[in-house]
Amino acid sequence: MIDRRTFSKAVGLGTGVAAVSLSGLPAQASAATTPHPRSAGPAPTVPAVTPGTHTGFRTLKQVRAGVLDIGYAEAGPAHGPVVILLHGWPYDIHSYVDVAPLLADLGYRVIVPYLRGHGSTRFLSHHTPRTAEQSAIALDILALMDALKIPKALLAGFDWGSRTADIIAALWPERVKALVSTTGYLITNVKAQLTPAAPAVEHNWWYQWYFATDRGKRAMENPDERIALCRYVWTLVSPGWDFDDATFERTAQAFHNPDYAAIVLYNYRWRIGLIEGEPRYDRYEKLLAAQPSIHVPTITLDPALDPFTPAGDGSGYRDHFTGAYAHRTIADIGHNLPQEAPTAFAQAVVDADHL
Repeated sequence: MIDRRTFSKAVGLGTGVAAVSLSGLPAQASAATTPHPRSAGPAPTVPAVTPGTHTGFRTLKQVRAGVLDIGYAEAGPAHGPVVILLHGWPYDIHSYVDVAPLLADLGYRVIVPYLRGHGSTRFLSHHTPRTAEQSAIALDILALMDALKIPKALLAGFDWGSRTADIIAALWPERVKALVSTTGYLITNVKAQLTPAAPAVEHNWWYQWYFATDRGKRAMENPDERIALCRYVWTLVSPGWDFDDATFERTAQAFHNPDYAAIVLYNYRWRIGLIEGEPRYDRYEKLLAAQPSIHVPTITLDPALDPFTPAGDGSGYRDHFTGAYAHRTIADIGHNLPQEAPTAFAQAVVDADHL
C-alpha cells in the first residue's frame, strides 16, 4: 500500500539528487539531459472495455534477472515500445488483466511482472535474504529490463508499483521514457515515517501495525488467515468495487508464494523503522531519503474512493515532478485503479507517452 506520510501531507519536500547508475555511480542522465523524443502524433483514444472482460493472460514467462527468477505476463508485438506495469499489495499481475490487451492492441509490448515474493517469481538462492526495501524492488525491475534487453520503458503502477516506478524514474531516468504513478509521489523516507500522523491516517494503516506484532506475523504465515486478511483489505480500500469470488481467487494464487509472508512483513516493518535494511541497499536508500525529484514526463492519478488518496488535486506532491506533467482524479474508483478502471489507466499510459 502507499506511504502514510503521503496521505497525511507530511511528506518532506526534498531537493533533487543526482541520478545514479545501477552500480551507484553518477549517471549521465539528469534534468539537463536532452529529452528523449516522444511518440509522434496525437495520443490515440483507448477503446472502452468493461472491467473484468479478461480473466487471464495468454503468455506467461520466466526469466533469470538479478537475484530472482521472475515470472511475468507479456502481450503485444515483440518490437513495440515497451510498457512495464507494476502491481501492489495485496494484488498481483491480474490488476492489469484488462489494461494489458488494450495497450497491446495499440502496438505496445506489455510486460507485467510478479514482484518478489509473489506468484511464480522465486529467489535463485536460498541464501539470499528475503528483504524488501523499496530500492531492492526497484533493482529487481532494472534487472528484469536488463535480462530482457530493454534499455528504456514506460513505467506505470499503483501502490508498491507506483513506488517502484517512482524510484527508477528518480534514480535511473535514462531507463524511463515516461511514468504513470497512481497516488502521486510515493518514495518513502523512513525517518519521516517515525513521526505520528493524524489519527484518521493511522487508523487507515491498521494492518501495518498488525504486521508489526507477533500476532500479525502468525496470521500472515498462516495461508488461510493470510488470504482472509488480503480479501478484507480489498473491501476496505475499494469500497465501490463489486468483485466476485473468482476475481479474488485468481489473484490470491499469487499469495501462496513460499516467500510471500516474509517479503510483505519485511516491507511494512522496514518502512516504519522496526528493522534495518540490508547494507547493500544503503547507498540507494540514502539517495531516496532526500526525496529526489522526478524529471521524466509523468501523469499522476488519484482514485477518488481510495482511503489513501490525499484530498485535493495532487498539489501536495506536484513539486516532486519537474518534467512534462498532468494530473487526473478518477471518480468513483478505489485503490486497485487499473483493475477497477482499466480504460482510464490505459489512456493515462498512452497520454504519458505523448507528453
